[in-house]
Amino acid sequence: QVQPVESGGGSVQTGGSLRLSCTTPAISSTTCGMNWFRQAAGKQREWVSSLGIDDSTNYADSVKGRFTISRDKSKNTMYLQMNSLKPEDTAMYSCQTRGGRGCTIPYWGQGTQVTVSS
Repeated sequence: QVQPVESGGGSVQTGGSLRLSCTTPAISSTTCGMNWFRQAAGKQREWVSSLGIDDSTNYADSVKGRFTISRDKSKNTMYLQMNSLKPEDTAMYSCQTRGGRGCTIPYWGQGTQVTVSS
């Protein structure tokens, strides 16, 4: 698999919106679920959202109702639409795809920084 590439991060004020993108050919062909994670400075990486191969979705409680995960197979891209952003959403956001037998091999992008100011 090719390493995914994230984009779309930036700096916004509280209440603003951003849409993150994660691009890799695996988005359209994978038989494994895909995820977004984030890591704030000085904190452990935390799971944000997942997208199943049937396009089922799951969200961390902290982002539920504000973030939406989706994908466009024709563009080999997965998205994370982030609305009503809060300062506590400030973090490096990374997408993860998986491969190998049993989907046991993770593939990580370099990440994209999101900064929310109050």
